[in-house]
Amino acid sequence: MTLIGYFAGLTDGMIILWCFLIWYLYFVFKYFDPAYDIWLRSFGIAIFVGFALNINSFGTIAATLSADPYQVFRFFLIPFCVSSFPALLKGKGLFIFSVSFKENITAIGLCMAFIGFVKVCRVII
Repeated sequence: MTLIGYFAGLTDGMIILWCFLIWYLYFVFKYFDPAYDIWLRSFGIAIFVGFALNINSFGTIAATLSADPYQVFRFFLIPFCVSSFPALLKGKGLFIFSVSFKENITAIGLCMAFIGFVKVCRVII
């Protein structure tokens, strides 16, 4: 499968997950903090919660090993993003949305551009 084929075949739910990742990455790059404790703590939480989510979804560790690798990875990635996001934005007046209208519009615009890209991929395929 080509990369264009992958994006053309995304379900609505997967598009939403990609938009969450775009939103997260925009604010991480905007407010990046190189403090290793933020990333190490987030990594630890991701490992702990990721294993719990995988076992909850697949029933056993053995079943997890034979599951879709992207789904298994997402069960680790999402807790990492969720735990690092508030640590990066602490004291910046942000919750999910920025106090800056321009930052929110930029992040939403990036998500809309991605959705447009997916639609173009669907037309191409």
